[in-house]
Amino acid sequence: MQKIDTRNAPGAIGPYSQGFIVGGAVYTSGQLPVDPATGEMPAGISAQAQQSCKNVISILEAAGSGAEKVFKTTCFLADMGDFAAFNAVYADYFPSCPARSCVAVKTLPKGALCEIEAIAEC
Repeated sequence: MQKIDTRNAPGAIGPYSQGFIVGGAVYTSGQLPVDPATGEMPAGISAQAQQSCKNVISILEAAGSGAEKVFKTTCFLADMGDFAAFNAVYADYFPSCPARSCVAVKTLPKGALCEIEAIAEC
């Protein structure tokens, strides 16, 4: 088991890691749309979805993987009304269409509109 730690994605805001490599796969923690350079979140679902995707991909790349090797994602939305706008951005980052669950939740940390986690081949 190898812990992933990169400055290209936001650091954990609690007692967890950005991700782990286990048995030939990389597992990312859920990624909020926090810009790792500023600690801020952009406004609006499209910009937030883009930042969350970038954060997930940064962790995957730090593990020697990438978006093309993702086979499962779990996506969390604060409002299912944002589903279409979220999908439009997500499709640009994960064109291989990995298996996915997408659920609406009551709230996300820091008031985020979305959060994404991924499992990929190393």
